[in-house]
Amino acid sequence: MDLKTARDLLLERRDDYEGARAAFEWPAPAEFNWALEWFDAFARGNDAPGLWIVGADGSEDKLSFDDLHRRSNQVANWLRAQGVERGDRIVLMLANQVELWECMLAAIKLGAVVIPATTLLAESDIRDRVERGAARHLIARSADADKVPDGAFTKIAVGEPVDGWREYAGAYTAEAHFSPDGPTRSSDTLLLYFTSGTTARPKLVEHTHASYPIGHLSTMFWIGLEPGDIHLNLSSPGWAKHAWSNLFAPWLAEACVAIYNFERFDAAGLLGVLERIGVTTFCAPPTVWRMLIQADLSSARTRLREVVGAGEPLNPEVIERVKEAWGLTLRDGYGQTETTLQIGNPPGQPVKPGSMGRPLPGYEVALIDPLTGQPADEGEICLDLSKRPLGLMVGYRDDDERTGDAMRNGYYHTGDVAARDEDGYITYVGRTDDVFKASDYRISPFELESVLIEHEAVAEAAVVPSPDPLRLAVPKAYVVLAQGWEPDRDTALAILRHARENLAPYKRVRRLEFAELPKTISGKIRRVELRAGEADKHGDPGAAVPGEFSDRDFPELSG
Repeated sequence: MDLKTARDLLLERRDDYEGARAAFEWPAPAEFNWALEWFDAFARGNDAPGLWIVGADGSEDKLSFDDLHRRSNQVANWLRAQGVERGDRIVLMLANQVELWECMLAAIKLGAVVIPATTLLAESDIRDRVERGAARHLIARSADADKVPDGAFTKIAVGEPVDGWREYAGAYTAEAHFSPDGPTRSSDTLLLYFTSGTTARPKLVEHTHASYPIGHLSTMFWIGLEPGDIHLNLSSPGWAKHAWSNLFAPWLAEACVAIYNFERFDAAGLLGVLERIGVTTFCAPPTVWRMLIQADLSSARTRLREVVGAGEPLNPEVIERVKEAWGLTLRDGYGQTETTLQIGNPPGQPVKPGSMGRPLPGYEVALIDPLTGQPADEGEICLDLSKRPLGLMVGYRDDDERTGDAMRNGYYHTGDVAARDEDGYITYVGRTDDVFKASDYRISPFELESVLIEHEAVAEAAVVPSPDPLRLAVPKAYVVLAQGWEPDRDTALAILRHARENLAPYKRVRRLEFAELPKTISGKIRRVELRAGEADKHGDPGAAVPGEFSDRDFPELSG
């Protein structure tokens, strides 16, 4: 099955989950260059919008597919003249700007390897990526040039001229016809991603010219993309989700990539853009959805057909609020930097609140009991390597030990725990290192957090174990308050009472603290940091913790 046949099958069966699962096969070309053989094939001479970037100030950059085809050819020819060769590694540190997409397409055409990087990186982070990534070239905004360390690599500045740097603007004078220097093997390395690292130093995830460019067929199917859609995804460049939903999935469907550029999140501004440019499919991380439901969603008259979220599990309360406002089912999905979308709720299928859905076409998911190593109804999410999905990474580059551990015993191990019900729906429990025991009961932070955000005072919450001399550990919630609520005793009592009324006794939140949540640079909550802080705060079991509220402080909660 070639790529177009596989793509068309998923489009035709977008509402037929079982049929799509049964009929789908991963394409397996020996040689493949997505930019030349897929993108250019439909983009050449195509005047439909391919990239639409809208700024918070009302500015717009709108390019057709043909514009992107021609300009990426120019950039590829110019980069070749600057010394970029097949297999060279390029650190690409740009914001949501046209040049990012030009460079991605150009690098693919050249057979170069891209190391995506966020513009938020500090000098030490950039040095780490250049050194560990063995980069020969770096492309960055002129505004970020002063934090790029010295080194034996080509520096290319996008924007104002920078001393000692090549000027990207010169690319637009290059020839608009591009000829590759040879075939691209589908197994050649295309992307090296530094993971965000919720618990440890970032790993270097390796993807090929097939694993992401073709592997994101599963992501396209989950989103429900169709040709001609305008797809807006909120994600920062430098992270895998940006490539998922701002590059490969929409352009596999021949849909327009839409971007909303903002310095500080503004719900009203986002809703205005969704309405004004006619966005039809929309994806945002749960953090954004939790902020959006604080706004008046019903005020926006949108053309939205599909709404999805990924990055962390979607809380049932969020799904219900979106349904009430828009009449649309907000659908969850699960994947990693190491994979494309593995599990999801695709269009047209029943959604069970709180569930991530079912395995997507091309993915065979097993839940493995960590004690027995056998399949179970609850266990670590694993992928059967005897049916290796195309969207799975090669491994962790230059780290055989971590790769071996992740690929042990015939499975790829995600490090996430989930439960499967009788209908095959999979519900997230937590990271293997986030799930904890209290009074010998296993506690899933996500389950408790979902109950907490049902309370109107709670915008976000993170639950971690807090040391306790009697129970070993008790659940403690770190809470970010919704606008209009004060971090005082009355609010703490209201939230703890709500948790008490909606959780089984062994799951009750026993302690609460109002605080901003520590997050990775890609926006994931660092519960590991909160757990470590709890050990320090409760080193003396009898000592009071400043700013902490305990259920024992409230006689109203007794009984």
